[in-house]
Amino acid sequence: MPYRVMTVCTGNICRSPMAEVVLRDRFEAAGLGELVVVDSTGISDEEHGHPIDRRARTVLVAHGYSAGEGHRARQVRATELPARDLVLAMTATHARSLRRLAADPVIAGRVVMFRSFDPAAPVVAPGEPEHVLDVDDPWYGGPEDFEDCLAQVEAAADGIVAHVRAAL
Repeated sequence: MPYRVMTVCTGNICRSPMAEVVLRDRFEAAGLGELVVVDSTGISDEEHGHPIDRRARTVLVAHGYSAGEGHRARQVRATELPARDLVLAMTATHARSLRRLAADPVIAGRVVMFRSFDPAAPVVAPGEPEHVLDVDDPWYGGPEDFEDCLAQVEAAADGIVAHVRAAL
């Protein structure tokens, strides 16, 4: 069975699909493309069925990634979480929601902050607030905010690949 990774943000049109595209690219480059499946969801259903945000698509393509063709936003369901080996939350709020949704402590333990894999990110001890690891929401900003979001995603991506490689 493949190792399954899910990225999660609010509406599943910016941060989590950008992370999905970057991670797929990095897993493929690391020779793990056949062993790892990456998908993305949102906590909210407000963007259900929408494609990846055009600004996110523009930034991805400008940096040599795929445009996220075929992506359609969807809301995470509790029934999906047991089938994921790693659930990567974009913010502390998303992580809390996912852990509540998981209910089972073992499954909730698979929820990890995306930026916790960035070697330059703050280290958060157990019980300390995780919000310092939030991936900034580019939705209300301009192109530079999408560039910053992609940079945060890329900074953590190799750490995620190393974590999954070790788990395999």
